[in-house]
Amino acid sequence: MMAGRKRKTPALTGAATPQPAKVSPAKLNKKCENPQSAETELSHYDLQHRLEEDFFKQPCIRLAKAFLGKVLVRRCADGTELRGRIVETEAYLGGEDKASHSAGGKRTERTTAMFMKPGTIYVYPIYGIYLCMNVSSEGEGAAVLLRSLEPLQGQLVMRQLRTARRKEGARQLKDKELCNGPSKLCQALNIPRCFDRRDLASDPDVWLEREPDTNPAEPHDIVSAPRIGIESHGEWAKKPWRFYLRGHHCVSVVNKEAERQSGNIMNNLGPSDVQSDTGQHKVKRA
Repeated sequence: MMAGRKRKTPALTGAATPQPAKVSPAKLNKKCENPQSAETELSHYDLQHRLEEDFFKQPCIRLAKAFLGKVLVRRCADGTELRGRIVETEAYLGGEDKASHSAGGKRTERTTAMFMKPGTIYVYPIYGIYLCMNVSSEGEGAAVLLRSLEPLQGQLVMRQLRTARRKEGARQLKDKELCNGPSKLCQALNIPRCFDRRDLASDPDVWLEREPDTNPAEPHDIVSAPRIGIESHGEWAKKPWRFYLRGHHCVSVVNKEAERQSGNIMNNLGPSDVQSDTGQHKVKRA
């Protein structure tokens, strides 16, 4: 778990909660045309703890770690705010990182957001039906995948949104299962494809916050492990660029070996590791 004092959140008793009826995400979602201006929307919520543009101007690996413990907020069309604490991320550096969609500097219509300014949202589909949310960082074509959240606010709505995508009669999800995967968190927070290329630093419908009563994660709180689902990419599949909060119950996949090896991984970094930790990985030029 992350060090520091956390704000208390109401305890939920999942066993006593009735099975939610299925709802359409469209009922909670705004239209995908251009969002309303920040001047008209931002007055509805407190800007004090929102992360601004400068926060995102970090190398990819550093940003992936900095996201841990920050709160992703989704404001729905009816004013409902859904909140989840980021507990797991993956860094994709572009350039020589063959597991990255932008490997070799490849720009396509789909990957445009990865080359935009730091803090740009990159939403892409997998298996034709699910979505994943990423955020661009410093570095050409670099972005951070949001892998898992700890639900903090709006669990009932999250459960309804997840239920709407599941088979009739499926068991009720536990709170820790609502957002413990990249596609699951997109469903639970109703992150649509049209959020692609939006600015997380200024968007009125989705943003990041820091919790005022929680200290940043320390190096020994963070586990570094290989990324998931990229086994076909050879040596790049072994890079320890998945980061998660040690011992957190909402992490999607726990890597016991990585936890044993890492302990305090900073004590064993060599010069080449320090260089890669900045996220400034070499890009091959044509």
